[in-house]
Amino acid sequence: MREKSSPEALKDHIRARLLARSHGPAWSTISVHLLSHQPLETNLLVPAVAEPLLVWIVSGTARIEERDIGGEWMSVEVSAGDFYLTQSETPYEMRWETSAGEPLCVMHLYLGLPIYQRAISEVFGADGAERFRLADISGARDEAISGLMGMILKELTDAAEPSEMVVQGIAQALAVHLVRQYGKRDSAVPARRGALPAFKLQLIVRMMEAGLDQAFNLKSLAAEAGLSAFHFSRVFKQSTGSSPSDYFIQLKMAEARRLLRETEASVIQIALDLGYSSPSHFAQVFRRQVGVSPRDYRG
Repeated sequence: MREKSSPEALKDHIRARLLARSHGPAWSTISVHLLSHQPLETNLLVPAVAEPLLVWIVSGTARIEERDIGGEWMSVEVSAGDFYLTQSETPYEMRWETSAGEPLCVMHLYLGLPIYQRAISEVFGADGAERFRLADISGARDEAISGLMGMILKELTDAAEPSEMVVQGIAQALAVHLVRQYGKRDSAVPARRGALPAFKLQLIVRMMEAGLDQAFNLKSLAAEAGLSAFHFSRVFKQSTGSSPSDYFIQLKMAEARRLLRETEASVIQIALDLGYSSPSHFAQVFRRQVGVSPRDYRG
């Protein structure tokens, strides 16, 4: 089990039947999986995912227990309409047993970091992300979340062609609701001294996204930020938790996953489109970041 995962790959770590998943341009800011769980899970190690994860119980009832690795189990009884919210930086353990009746069916919604950060900026201001934290919620009920998740479920399963306007509107409303209701600026968490201002970080990230077909260029990014390469690298990592080069690779791999899911382009063409002159190098980086080869991921 890998300690970290992407939203798209996390479902591969969970022993469940995939009923439906988001696919296509309508779902550019969120990733959604509809899963049917087995009645009994004795111990599941869940890897960390950078994106906030909202789990909504669609049907069934169960006693679900979770804990930090090696910690004390915490138990909650859940039923349809309850939800979990987490943005775990470390892996954790879960186990459950369902009650007789309907199978335990859940919907996982991963909120993309760009829309999540925009919601934080709107609610708390441009520098709101400095000390912002989402609360960890286990087995709670929120009628607003149920309403929005129900609409997402309908677009996922009923619409022949999901509406981009509908999905994006719901995603934005959900992001703002989560930040307003379950987020806070934690004064106990020290501000990251010297971190890039939010507007400048967004500018740099957009510059990276526009150049995914190019080689990484630290000097040009640092120049855009008005800093030396050394100082830029330090404050960028303070702001994001990753070095500029690692963050750039993460963006490339996110685009690679999208192209593999949503297009018929060959693996060689995707490698070239993302600036890799060697398909084998692309495959090596992809496997290291995602955990499987590009062909296996597409399959």
